[in-house]
Amino acid sequence: MKAVAAPQAGLRSIPALLARNATQMGNRPAYREKEFGIWQSWTWAQAQDEIRALALGFLALGLNRGDHVAIVGRNRPAHYWAMVAAQMCGAVPVPLYQDAVATEMAYVLRHSQARFVVCGDQEQVDKIIEAEEGDDTVEQIIYTDKRGMRKYDHSRMNWLADVQAEGRAAHQRFTDELDARIAELDYDSTCVMLYTSGTTGKPKGVVLSNRNVIETARASSEFDRLQPSEEVLAYLPMAWVGDFIFSVGQAYWTGFCVNCPEGAHTMMTDLREIGPTYFFAPPRVFEGQLTSVMIRMEDAGRFKKWLFDHYMKLARRVGVALTDGKPVGALDRLRYGLGNLLVFGPLKNTLGYSRIRVGYTAGEAIGPEIFDFYRSLGINLKQLYGQTEATVFITQQPDGEVRADTVGVPSPGVEVRIAENGEVFYRSPGTFVEYYQNPESTASTKDAEGWVATGDAGFFEEATGHLRIIDRAKDVGRMADGSMFAPKYVENKLKFYPNILEAVVLGNGRDYCTAFINIDLTAVGNWAERNNIAYASYQELAGHPRVYEMIRSHIEEVNESVAQDPMLSGCQIHRFLVLHKELDADDGEMTRTRKVKRGVIAEKFADLIEGLYDGSDSVYTETEVTYEDGRKGVLKATVRIEDARTLATPAQRMAAE
Repeated sequence: MKAVAAPQAGLRSIPALLARNATQMGNRPAYREKEFGIWQSWTWAQAQDEIRALALGFLALGLNRGDHVAIVGRNRPAHYWAMVAAQMCGAVPVPLYQDAVATEMAYVLRHSQARFVVCGDQEQVDKIIEAEEGDDTVEQIIYTDKRGMRKYDHSRMNWLADVQAEGRAAHQRFTDELDARIAELDYDSTCVMLYTSGTTGKPKGVVLSNRNVIETARASSEFDRLQPSEEVLAYLPMAWVGDFIFSVGQAYWTGFCVNCPEGAHTMMTDLREIGPTYFFAPPRVFEGQLTSVMIRMEDAGRFKKWLFDHYMKLARRVGVALTDGKPVGALDRLRYGLGNLLVFGPLKNTLGYSRIRVGYTAGEAIGPEIFDFYRSLGINLKQLYGQTEATVFITQQPDGEVRADTVGVPSPGVEVRIAENGEVFYRSPGTFVEYYQNPESTASTKDAEGWVATGDAGFFEEATGHLRIIDRAKDVGRMADGSMFAPKYVENKLKFYPNILEAVVLGNGRDYCTAFINIDLTAVGNWAERNNIAYASYQELAGHPRVYEMIRSHIEEVNESVAQDPMLSGCQIHRFLVLHKELDADDGEMTRTRKVKRGVIAEKFADLIEGLYDGSDSVYTETEVTYEDGRKGVLKATVRIEDARTLATPAQRMAAE
C-alpha cells in the first residue's frame, strides 16, 4: 500500500483521520496489546467502533465541550482510545506520567481542572483519590483494570468497559450529538495538552492544536517515507510528546500499527516478538541495552568473547560507512557479511532490532560512542532535536547524512535561527498554541512573530548546514579562567561506560571541574560478582575502593578525550565522588524523563560540592530519601572524594612550548 497522500479537505482532526483509516484500510491492524502473554489485535474498523462507544459513554456521563480528561496508566489501546474519544466529544485529553507521585498529579489535576480521569488500575485510582485532598474537581473516575476495585465507592467510578457498554446502549440518544461535535473540530481545535517535565520549575501545560499535530505528523512521515505497513512499539510514557506524535499523530496520519507491551518487565521480550520497523528510544534505553550486552559478553566463554571483540572492531571501522551506503572495499564487505552472520545479526535479533528501517533517539544528547555502536551493527539509528512546544520535530537527520555530533537539518516546514548569544530559536506549523493559563510564560517563550526560544545553545556548521547543540543555554557557562563550561558534553562521554549510570559535572565559575557519579548497579554488581567482591547494599558497593579505581580509570580516559577539544579542554574532571544513592525522580533530583535538576542537586548536596572544592578526602552527609510507599527517611553516609589525572590543555601546551 502506498503512503498516504497530502492533506485532504476533511482531515482536520484526529477523529477525522480515524474515520478515513476505518474506511480506506479498515481491515489493517491498528492496535495490538499483549495481555496475559497473548497478543490481542484490533483493526482500524474495530478501533473506530471501540472509540465511538467510549465517546458515547463519555457523553452519557456528561462530558462537555472544552472539559479536560486526564489519562494516567501504562501504554494500552484503551488509553489511546480514551484520548481520541475525548477529542470526539470536543474535550481535551491530558495524559499524566504513570510513575508520578500523588503530589505531582495533584498539581496537574488542579491546574487543568480535569473533570474526568481515566486510570489504568487500582494503584492509579488510589493516587488520584489521594491527589484530590478534598478537592471535588474530579467528577468521574474511569478505570481500565477492575482488579481490586470491587469495594470502592462507585458513586462516581466506572469500569471503562461498562462506560463503553453504556455508550452502545445510548447510541440512539447521543449519536447525533457526537457527530455534531466531531464535525465542529477543525485545525485550530485543541488536540491535546501535555505538561512539561518541570526541569526548572512547575510543569507547564503545553496546548497543541490539530494543526500542530497533523501537520507535524504529515511532514515527518513523508521525511522518513513511513508506510501503513510499519510496526511501532508504544512503551514510552503517554504523557511525553514523543509518544503522542508517534503513537497517535503519525499512526493516525499514516495508518500503521501501534503495539503495546504487557508491561515494563516484559518490554524487551515484547520488542523481540514484534520486531518494530520504526522505533524511537531516548538515549537511556540504548545505554541500558549496551550495558546489558557488555555484561553478557563479560560472562561469555573465551572464544565467544574473542569473536565478538574481533568483529566489533571491524564494525567500528566499516559498519557506519556501510549503513550510510558509502563505498567500502570488497574484502571488508565480505568480512562484514560474515560478521553479520555470526555476531551482528544474532545480536540485533536479541535486541529486537532486526527489522528496524528507521530508528530515532532524542530527549537529550546521546554519547557518540553509543550512537556509533548501534549504527556499526547496520541499524539506521538517527538523531532528532525537538521539544514539547514544537510538537517534537525541530531538526532531523536525512539518510546518508547521519552523524553523532549533530542533530541534523531543520525538519520540513521548520525555520531555525541562532541568536547572538548562541541560543537556538525556531518556528513551524508545530509551534504550540500557548501555555495553559500562563500568558506570561507564553509571551517570554514565543514572540509575536512565532519564534520560540529553545533554551539550548548551538550553531550551524557552515559546510553541511547541520545544527550542533552544545548544551542547555542556562547550563553553558565559563570557568574562572574564562574557558567554556559545557557539562552535558562531558557527562555524555562518561555515560558511554556501562558502569556509569548517571554523571553530574560541576564547575561553572570554578577553577576546575568536578563530578558526581552514579554507578549502574546491574553492571557494577555483575563485575563485583566476577571479582569476588561482597557487598550488602548500593551504598556499600558505591564506596568500595576498587569501584573508585574503576571509575577513576573511566574519568581519566574521558579527560584524555576532552583534552583534545580546543573549546572544551578546560572541562576535564579534577576530582570526583561516587554518590551513595541513585539520583531519583521521587526525590526531586530528576524529572520523570530522567533529566537532571541541577539546581536541586546543587542545593541538596551542597556539603558534598563544598568537599569537592575544599580539598577534603571524605564528607559525612545525611540525605532525605523517599521510599516506594511514599514514606521518607534519612540516608547517612561518609562519601569518599578522590582526584583524577588531567592532561595539559592546548593553550597550556602552547604556553609551555
